[in-house]
Amino acid sequence: MNYLQSIDARALAAEFPLGPAFVPRFRSLSRDELRAIQEARFARVVERAWKIPFYQRLWGDAGAKPGDLCGLDDLPRLPTFDKSDIMASLERRPPLGDFHGMESYPPAERPPVILHTTSGTTGKPQVLLFGPRGREVQNLLLARAYLFQGVRDDDVVHSVYGHGMVNGGHYVRETVTHWTRALFFPAGTGVETRSASQVEMMRDFGATVIVGFGDYVKHLGELARAGGIETRVRIVSGHIGEDRDAVSRAWPGAEIFDWYGVGDTGIIAGEGPDHAGLYVMEDAQYLELLDLETGRAVGEGETGDMVVTVLFKDDIYPMIRFNTHDVTAFRTDASPLGLNLRRIRGFLGRSDNMVKRRGINVFPQAIAAMLADAPGYAGDYVCRLERDATGRDAFTVAIEVHRVEEGLEAAYRELLRGRLGLEVAIELAAPRALAAETGIDSRQKPIRLVDLRKRP
Repeated sequence: MNYLQSIDARALAAEFPLGPAFVPRFRSLSRDELRAIQEARFARVVERAWKIPFYQRLWGDAGAKPGDLCGLDDLPRLPTFDKSDIMASLERRPPLGDFHGMESYPPAERPPVILHTTSGTTGKPQVLLFGPRGREVQNLLLARAYLFQGVRDDDVVHSVYGHGMVNGGHYVRETVTHWTRALFFPAGTGVETRSASQVEMMRDFGATVIVGFGDYVKHLGELARAGGIETRVRIVSGHIGEDRDAVSRAWPGAEIFDWYGVGDTGIIAGEGPDHAGLYVMEDAQYLELLDLETGRAVGEGETGDMVVTVLFKDDIYPMIRFNTHDVTAFRTDASPLGLNLRRIRGFLGRSDNMVKRRGINVFPQAIAAMLADAPGYAGDYVCRLERDATGRDAFTVAIEVHRVEEGLEAAYRELLRGRLGLEVAIELAAPRALAAETGIDSRQKPIRLVDLRKRP
């Protein structure tokens, strides 16, 4: 069977409700009923995983045997894994690794497989593989979030996610074209379509929704304002994180929505019209938050690494206890919409990009929100870690400002000292001076930490 023959779109929509069916479903579904759904789907992915060499090795090394896992409560008995384990699998069996399970199917029964890669933001790009069911469910779930946020049939969706081998742009294109009736405009990054051209096309094609990573979306809004270009954008939906106010200022009048996911898993959680955190797609994703040092579950409201078990990937590349190394916390207040789904605060930083200074954890991505309202801030920054001849580490935040004025460096130093709880060095730069270092014009996710200690 080909890709389309391998899926039943109506059955998937019934299994994972979206659009008008989404809110009523999760208002009426009890937590016990939801848990039963999770357990049934978990059993299928565990059965699939035991047929794959990657999991046989990972779990076998931890002393686990088939039959040891009776349900989700047994998950802590299994080790987590992360991108480094997938990269090791690729080195062990190039070019596609042994984590996906393609070889476990008889040749005539193997489902069609989609190949993409990650963007390589945190290192060498990683291979991503999807079967038809896994791919279409993650497409459906992102469409669920877009429709929940208010995307309509008559919208024109301008996407600034990258294409090529990178998964993001293709994922979002499939989401909008397969599961909504909106018109999709695949502009891509600033490398694929120049930023100045993008804002002109948004005006010309009547874009009403823009989707992408917060930093670049903000950059486009600033370009539009500087060029006097008026658009009809009413919704911005993307990876916004802590930079919401800056994005909102860049696109005045637009409603801002955040969502979170990674290339391997697809969307994990998305913000709703209540703007009260990101709702975890718990019928599809089982999310644990683990302490960065002990690996044990954190307390309610505490921050931890997001470790996800994907409950629908039972064809190609099942994912059980994948550590994203992205940090968040669960919301503990009640859902204003009455949905029986847990919510997270959103992306707060990366634990493997975290800098520990005098016992304080510093997440470079989180500094964006601290600088957003600072006087003179021109919209871009980068953190640098350096080591001097005596072996001491220095942490510097380089910040673009409109004008270097007397006292401004001291003001930034005091601002970050108050917000971070420690002293950092400040370097002021002219607008656009850091663009080559951060990649703001060409990368979906600009670089926010440069570790110069690792360079010869």
